[in-house]
Amino acid sequence: MSVAAAVSDQIQRAGGSFMFSREAKDFAASTGVEGFLGGYVRGRGGVLGDVDADVVSSAFGFLPLSTIRSGWEATAAIPAAKAAEGYLQACQDFGRRKLASFEAAPRLAELLEAVVLGADSAGAALFAGWRAMPLAADAPARVLHLAHTLRELRGGLHLMAIRASGLTPLEAVVIKGSPFNDGPGQAAWFGWQAPFPEITPEVRERWERAEALTGEMITPAFDVLDAEAGAELVALVSACHDTIFASR
Repeated sequence: MSVAAAVSDQIQRAGGSFMFSREAKDFAASTGVEGFLGGYVRGRGGVLGDVDADVVSSAFGFLPLSTIRSGWEATAAIPAAKAAEGYLQACQDFGRRKLASFEAAPRLAELLEAVVLGADSAGAALFAGWRAMPLAADAPARVLHLAHTLRELRGGLHLMAIRASGLTPLEAVVIKGSPFNDGPGQAAWFGWQAPFPEITPEVRERWERAEALTGEMITPAFDVLDAEAGAELVALVSACHDTIFASR
């Protein structure tokens, strides 16, 4: 198994873990818009700048334009750059709270940063935007920021792989779901309207090809690490993931 494959699921969960945290909720409340959506869309997408919601939707990919537009325009009074800074602060503060006792944080931050800096950003606008945000001085905050940034890399590449495999983003959501919802439930939560597409064996086979293609595309990002450093990264990402989810 490649390093990219070995850390994929844990990076996905760890990198996105702050989005439902008390820190992210506090940021969302600061926008003046109730609920999760406004803070999530304006905060995560703020790195793209003050653009039309259609631009943000093209980068998010797996949510319908109507959902993105609703969240983006409801928080339009907040400059995009300021929202990105606030969301980054929530990410970093979550890392500080969850990883304060994680002694390997400095080394993990070093390894993650090497991968992030060496990765090709073509086709992954959110990754490029989050990579450009300033890293914190302390390692726990850096680890969460970098894990989130790598999560955005895979997300951008996966969107391209889904399209290349002849799938729609909605079909991918209905197949994959999330840790919180089955596929149809997640699609509805994102704002897609039922009835949802039927997932035939052919559609599922296309999705499996897209997953494999995503893995192929992201693997070169980890080539900056030699075999020893790669094995170290796998072990540290696993330990970091377990530390984050050890308690609420």
